[in-house]
Amino acid sequence: MSSSTSDNSKLPIRTIPGGYGLPLFGAIADRFDFFYNQGREKFFSSRIQKYNSTVFRTNMPPGPFNASDPRVVAVLDAASFSVLFDTSKVEKRDVFTGTYMPSTDFTGGYRVCPYLDPSEQKHQQIKSFLFSLLSSRHGQVIPLLRSHLSELFQKLEDKVAGKGQAQFNSISDNELFNFIFRYYCGKDPTQTNLGSCGSRLFDLWVYPQLLPVGSAGLPWYFFPINVVEDFLLHTVPFPAWSLKWDHHKLFKAISSSAKEALDQAPSFGLTKEEATNNILFVLGFNSYGGLKIVVPTLMKWVGLAGEPLHTRLAQEIRTVVHQEGGVTYNALEKMPLAKSVVWETLRIEPPVPYQYGKAKQDMIIESHVEAFEVKKGEMIFGFQPIATKDPKVFEDAEKFVGDRFVGDDGERLLKYVYWSNGRETEDPSPENKQCPGKNLVVLILRVILVELFLRYDTFEVEIGTPTIGPTVTVKSFTKATTLS
Repeated sequence: MSSSTSDNSKLPIRTIPGGYGLPLFGAIADRFDFFYNQGREKFFSSRIQKYNSTVFRTNMPPGPFNASDPRVVAVLDAASFSVLFDTSKVEKRDVFTGTYMPSTDFTGGYRVCPYLDPSEQKHQQIKSFLFSLLSSRHGQVIPLLRSHLSELFQKLEDKVAGKGQAQFNSISDNELFNFIFRYYCGKDPTQTNLGSCGSRLFDLWVYPQLLPVGSAGLPWYFFPINVVEDFLLHTVPFPAWSLKWDHHKLFKAISSSAKEALDQAPSFGLTKEEATNNILFVLGFNSYGGLKIVVPTLMKWVGLAGEPLHTRLAQEIRTVVHQEGGVTYNALEKMPLAKSVVWETLRIEPPVPYQYGKAKQDMIIESHVEAFEVKKGEMIFGFQPIATKDPKVFEDAEKFVGDRFVGDDGERLLKYVYWSNGRETEDPSPENKQCPGKNLVVLILRVILVELFLRYDTFEVEIGTPTIGPTVTVKSFTKATTLS
């Protein structure tokens, strides 16, 4: 056997606790606990306490229907979770959404890059193509994003001034979509067949792919409604054919706008059709879909941190921008507190909570204190919000600490920030499954912080808790005493 952390584990071997219950009924019982009776955090924390182990067996949604096997080995600490990044030991084929994979009819009949294992030649071809696309646009990120952020904050200001508050998510979604579409395709979406409905059309296309692993989040006492929802969402896949028109419209918008990038597709061994479907997925599902979650999350945690952190951020950001003569890549690198705040946001509430991988071989997985034997073919599952709040790694792990990653000691903790399907200290490549847009996301969040505190001294928010990311209501802005 091999180990997830070393070839010869010196930790005591323990049989993996937990189980899957009776066929069919065990999976359904776990699913009701996960979605309705307990909720996902309590689902995992109660089992960690019950088994006195951060590694255990359980069922994960949607199973047992949708042609998925719900049985997983859960790894819920910073040490054991890291096995999911080792593609020599875990296979990442068709596990992007977990034990369930949506029909390829959603993506033009293609298995797009997130569903491919790095061992597949097509994975390296597509990811190399995406890297080329991202690299060619790199110089446009800051000025393009700042122009959209200016629109975003002005709209928020107007709403707060007129109504006393502003719902951040809806305004943010539209501006972020316009930015990300222009970034990938070089054209404003309103200049395409999408018109002003682009963000809503992408939402309509993305959400059905996630329905079998989602829920409205109603508590247990809505039992009759939950039973109906469970049947509709978790037993029958959403029919992809019903969104064929939506896919065609999105496909046409990208194929007609990203011609320069698509002309390069054959040099990577891809047809233009396959390249277009991959841009569509990465633009809509990964980039726009991810930003819909992580940008409100940044506003949530920074807003809740209050004026003490705001004052420190404003001072750092304005000083550096003044010294550097503007918002530049070099300036962003000289803002240790702003960088730390972004990393802390990604640590405490990662945008993608679940990671999956199928064991390629018999192996030993190590937690901090024990080792566990996993057999070839078993599905390994990680719930990232618990792994990245591991108290054995992070002091005050449940608390948002803005300057956690400042200084040498802080930066040494970055190897435990896992939000991008890899360590923050590592970079994506065609040979791994780390998000190709990892560095772009970090850059976007830093620029948002900079733009925020160039404009405002402080702000107040109110937070809602839907099932996918927070909803943020801005209650007030205090404009900067000196605009930069």
